[in-house]
Amino acid sequence: MKIIDNMLIIFIMISTATCSKPVTSIMPTGSNALIGTKIPDITLDAFHNGSIKKINLHSYRGKWVILFFYPGDFTFVCPTELKEMSQFYEDFKANNTEIVSISTDSAYVHKAWKQTNELLKDVVFPMLSD
Repeated sequence: MKIIDNMLIIFIMISTATCSKPVTSIMPTGSNALIGTKIPDITLDAFHNGSIKKINLHSYRGKWVILFFYPGDFTFVCPTELKEMSQFYEDFKANNTEIVSISTDSAYVHKAWKQTNELLKDVVFPMLSD
């Protein structure tokens, strides 16, 4: 995996004000870490590979998964973060890791945003709707 200045920094933005369920609902009792936590068996709408589809998070069983939460589509900062994650996507895949972005916007809004924002043209990982 590419390492920039011997350090890999991943920014995961979680906006608890816009999440439909608090993040703590999937965390083990008394724990602050999500690493190693089992993902609930949920299916979400997604925009991926040019189409709207349903993705079950259990389809990633056996892989590391980066759940990349961001506040919303059509914002100023979010496309730069998704673009940066997409630049490292192949490196993550080579290390048995998948990236899944999630916001509260619908899969149809994800589609419109990706089609109209130049920074998102190379994003190939799924964009899920929470």
